[in-house]
Formats: sequence, structure tokens, C-alpha cells
Amino acid sequence: MSDSYPSNVAKNQPVSVIGFSFRQDWGGALLLILAVLLVYSPLWNAGYIWDDDYHLTNNPCIIGPLGLKEIWTTSAGQFFPLVLTTFWIEHALWGLHPLGYHVVNVLFQAFSALVLWRILRRLRIPGAWLGAALWALHPMQVESVAWVSELKNTQSGFFYLLTILYFLRWLEAKEKQGAGVRDYSLTLLCAFLAMASKSSTVVLPAVLALCAWWMEGKFPWRYIGRLAPIALMSLVSIVVTVWPHPVDPAVVILAPQTPLNWYQRIALSGDVFWFYLGKLVWPHPLMAIYPHWEMDMRQTAAFLPLLGAVLVLSIVWIQRGSLLRPVFFALAYYLIVLSPFLGLIDQTFWRYSYVQDHLQDIASMGPLALLGAGLFQGSRILFGNKPEAPFILGMGLLFIFGFLSWQRVFFYKNDETLWTDSLAKNPDCWLGQYNLGVALLEKGDDEQAMGLYQKAIDLNPGYAPAQYNLADGLLQKGQVDQAIALFQKALEINPSLSRAHDNLGNALLQKGLVDEAITQYRKAIELKPLYAQAHYNLGLALMNKGQQDLAMAEFQRALVINPQLAEAHNSVGEILVKRGQLDQAIEEYQEAISLNTHSAKLHYNLATAFLQKSEFIQAIDQYQKTLALDPHFPQANYNLGVAYNQVGQVHEAMTQFQKAVDVAPKDTEARNNLGMLLAQSGQLDEARNEFEKAIQLTPANAEAHYNLGLVYYQTGMFAQAVSEFRETLRLEPNFPDVQTTLAKVQKLVPN
Repeated sequence: MSDSYPSNVAKNQPVSVIGFSFRQDWGGALLLILAVLLVYSPLWNAGYIWDDDYHLTNNPCIIGPLGLKEIWTTSAGQFFPLVLTTFWIEHALWGLHPLGYHVVNVLFQAFSALVLWRILRRLRIPGAWLGAALWALHPMQVESVAWVSELKNTQSGFFYLLTILYFLRWLEAKEKQGAGVRDYSLTLLCAFLAMASKSSTVVLPAVLALCAWWMEGKFPWRYIGRLAPIALMSLVSIVVTVWPHPVDPAVVILAPQTPLNWYQRIALSGDVFWFYLGKLVWPHPLMAIYPHWEMDMRQTAAFLPLLGAVLVLSIVWIQRGSLLRPVFFALAYYLIVLSPFLGLIDQTFWRYSYVQDHLQDIASMGPLALLGAGLFQGSRILFGNKPEAPFILGMGLLFIFGFLSWQRVFFYKNDETLWTDSLAKNPDCWLGQYNLGVALLEKGDDEQAMGLYQKAIDLNPGYAPAQYNLADGLLQKGQVDQAIALFQKALEINPSLSRAHDNLGNALLQKGLVDEAITQYRKAIELKPLYAQAHYNLGLALMNKGQQDLAMAEFQRALVINPQLAEAHNSVGEILVKRGQLDQAIEEYQEAISLNTHSAKLHYNLATAFLQKSEFIQAIDQYQKTLALDPHFPQANYNLGVAYNQVGQVHEAMTQFQKAVDVAPKDTEARNNLGMLLAQSGQLDEARNEFEKAIQLTPANAEAHYNLGLVYYQTGMFAQAVSEFRETLRLEPNFPDVQTTLAKVQKLVPN
């Protein structure tokens, strides 16, 4: 039985899928879903890439003070409020763990393939299952599915396909009185959901009209009224997309581009058309960013790709009533859906490339369905009606596509793998140099990251983020003046870069220019009011000036924007400790640790708060965790020694004081406490040695003089004891008990 059968086939009959029969449709559906899951299985261990931080992990609509209301009623929703709503729901379910987001993307792809299969069957396209599977497993789809932010594509594509499916069902039911109301209503709903997921689906009215033409053989003028509501949705979506709206200056970070004139745009459309069509036929090489073409209008050859495209489209248009009707249908669909990205409309991504894989995701359905139909019908012509022929050909091509896609998915594991691959194929990609530098910096490879930033600057001197990221690296290396110069250069290129202002403030703060730093932080916040890190840094600067109340307000603002900012919780805790609010401080430190369990400083601060509350067991536990994370933390050793001493574990206390002295030999407090415990344990010579070293390091240490005097007293060296006690009184006249002890010892000194 053919795969291009009428929709009224009895449900209990076998269904043919590229020549292999399944009972009902469940077998074919299950096979298609399993194939998609298998091809994209490497994503189960993948993370986030590229701009996932902007759209998801650092998006205040998802993790901060904004939410569903702002997504749907303000510019925070951008052009895809339904996608952000999905992210919002996912974040509520499983936080920021990337696995769930990847699973959702893959499932959207799988179910979109099922809907496409149903659509092709209703359109009576031969080899419908094969066409849907070719689209689902084609390597060009990997970018849309493997990139979390491109939920815009997978989600909008799903609702886009449902719109077409319900429209076709309405077409079939329209002649029946009262029938089709449900399907038409669902058509309108799914069209809205598609456009709320991605504005490029505004082509739906034209696509639906084309489908009606295919079904009826003529242009469906009588359906204009039914298509009008969807066209109105498209118009609204276009207006919302192009209407001027506030843009986050931190996102508009690309260097200014030279605008294309009208004839360059027209010529570009031909190049883009053939590029995308060629990648469907031969998907190699694929990369995140393709080389940026030069549009040289001085050569007539610049228009040849366009002329070739026009010639082909003209031929299939003229022959649309013949055997070329399916070709016309597929190419017309392809051209309609691809039209927003052909070069006639300004696109942000033009600054680094005129093409990207994910931009033809739903457009590619037309040519790939045509390919599936051609293989299915061609195999029957060549090999008769043998069912194994289309099965072997189809499965062979699907295996090739699936294997290539599976290989490609591995490059989307993280930013490092993605940009390493892209630069191997396009070494002059300045954005790739920069993004790989960011990825390596997160791994701690500062030197290589700075080298990549410099390469990005060499390739594109106007790319401000590379300037200020290189400045960040210099700042970390202590080259503050050079860093300040680069920050200022970045701001000359783009004064609206809030991050550059923020980091310039950090550099100025390191130089002790607190007021100048505060000015930069305030500029960053003025440009981006929901910039949590800038609020936090402003709080640090205000704290530096002793303005604790103002600092606390900034830390709290930072936490409202980003409750997961561990360092802000820590700073709030530090202020609360100074205010004596130890219980509240402990809560803040514990929250900070829950967000960053590997910070020795956070564990140390929590331990110290417990120590001040005399909760010594908890303090000991946190100091031990501190030292497990940072064994060279002498103050933690010292305080752990104090805590051990308070609970009577003298030997453990002595061990920690000794470790503190070993790590920081000039720590007189540690030596003094070690000496006291040595004296208590009867090791008077060792104790005297520690006190003498403490005095040598800090001659004005009254406590060390007093303790040394006690050791002299205990060892019968009364004259030396008197001398040390007198020195103690000279340094600190009100030192406790020294007068009494001095009087007692003086009686023992011979005249």
C-alpha cells in the first residue's frame, strides 16, 4: 500500500512506511520518535552555548524579579513571549539543569516530524513518512535542536505545522454543514502560538494559501476571508518586531556594519537561496558561523546566482500544470518561508554572516519532502512495485543523514567544542575567536583566552566586547592601568556598554579611586537597571566608603534581580555580622553556600559567624570544609584552633595553630596562641620559643610579652619575668592581672 493514501483509510489496516508495513500508525510514529531521540542522544550530556545566558540562565524574566507578566506585557518578552514562558515553566520544574531543556527541544523536533508526516499525507505527497524523516534527521536541523535558545525554532515549528494540519482538515470538512469549526478555531489558535514563539512564522497566510492551491489546483480566492485573521496576526507580529523598543545595550555588542544598498540586497538573495538549497543537498561543511561574503557589485557575476534562481523558478512556474507541479509547489513553499532571511530585510546576524543553519529549519521541509517523494516514486519506477526498493533507498539515506547529524551534535556539547570546530573551518571568524576565549576563560585558561581576544580585535577592531574582555584579563593580572585604557577604548566604540562601565568601575576601585568607580557603576545601572552584578559592585564600593546602609540596599537590589548571586548573599551576611545580627547573617551565608558550595571564603565566613555565636561544633565543621577547599588558609587554621580550644580539644587546637604558623610564619597571633597551649601542656621551652618569635615579629605585642613573662616565671627566671611584665605595662598600662603578677614576682628577685 502506498504512503500517499486518502485520509479515510480504515484504522485497522496496515500502513506502509517507505515500503515497510506497520499496524495502524503507531509503528511508524514510534520509529520516527526513536530515530530522533537516538540521533540527538549526545545532548543528554550537553550544556549551554552562545547566547543561552541572555535568553535563559541570566534572564531576569526567568531567574530574576520579572516573570510572566513582564514577558507578555513589556519589551522583556522580546519577539517570542511564548518561548520565554516555556523557559519560565521549565525553570520552575527543574531549575537551570540543561538536560531538561535539551529534552524539550528534542521532543518538539520529534513531534514536529510526526505532524509533518500527517500534513504530507493529507497533501497526498508520496513517501510522506520518508519526507518527514529526512527533515527530522537532516544535519542542517542540528543547530535548531541542539541550541537551547533555538527553542524559538522547535516550538514555533511545532505550532506552525499544527496550523497547517488543522487548516488542511478544515479544507476537507468545509463542504459539510457545521463541520470544520473546531479545526478552523484550532488553526487560528496554533497560528497565534507559532507567531508568539517566533515572528518568522508570519509567512503562514501565504503558506496556507499555497497548500489550498495544491489541494484544489487553483488559487483559493474564496478563502481570503478565512485567511484574513491569520494575515492580521502576521501584520501585528511584524509591527511588534520592527517597532522601536528598548534594547539591552549589553546585547547590542556587535561592531557597526556597512549597510547594503538595494541592488546589493537583491544580488545577495540569489547567493543565500543557492547556499541554503546546496546545504540541503550536500550538508558539508556545517559550522556555527560561515565566512562573511563580500558583495562586490562591480562584477556582473555577482548577479548570476540570482539570475539562475529566477530562471529555475520561471521554468517551474510555466510548467506548474505538468509533471513539474510538485517541484513548483516545493520551491514556492521554500521561497515563501525563506523570504525573511534572503537579504531583503536587515538582520542582526549580518554583522558576522549572511547565513546560519537554523534559519531554514521550516523552509527546508519543502525541498526535503520533494526529495522523499522523488526517492519513493523513483524507486518504484526503477524497481517496479517491490516494497523493499523504497525501503532500502530511504533507510540508506536516513542512516547517512542520521549519522551525520549524530556526529554534528557532539560539537554542541559546550562553547569550547562549538567554537573550536567553527574556527577550524572559519579561522577568520572574529566572533568565534571571542566566544572561544570566553569559554576558555571559564575553564581558567586565562592566557589562551586573552590571546583569542586579541585575535578578535585584530580581525575586527570595532568589536567592543573583545576590548573589555581583554581588559578584564589584564585587570586579573594586576595590569590595572592597561586595563583602564582598554575599558575606555571599548566605551569610545560603544558608550552604551553597561558591562564595560561596570568593569571599568572594578579597575578604578582597585586603584583606590572609589568615587570614580561609583560613577561608573551608576552609569552601568542607568543603562541596565536590572544589572545585578553592577548593583553588587556598587554596594562593595559604598561599603568601602563606610556607607553600610547604602551598600546593604544595593546588595538587596542585586538579590531581587538575581537571587542566585552568592557573593551578594555573602556581603549581606558580612554587614549583618557587623550589626551583631548573627542569626540573620548565618542564614545569608548558608544561602550563599547552597549556591556556591566550592567557595572556601563562604564556608569561612559562616564558620566565623558560628564562632562568634559560641556554636563551636558548627564552627569546627565549617572551618574543616574551608580547609578542605583551601588547605593554605592560615586564618581558618587559626580560628579552627580557637574553636578546638573552646571545646577542650587541646591537641587538635595546637595542631591547627602550628599549621597556621607553617603557612604564615609571620602570624604573631597564631604563635602566641600556640605558645600558650604549649605552656599549658608543660612544653615551656617550645612555648618560650614561640613567644620570642612573636615579639621579634611584633615588638609592641603586649600579650606576647606577658606570656613570655609567665614562662620565665614558671622556669624560675624571675628577673627576666619582671622585665617582660614591665614591658607589658609600658605597652598597655591596663593589661589585666599584670600588676598583681609583677608584684608577686618582684618579691622573688634578689636585691
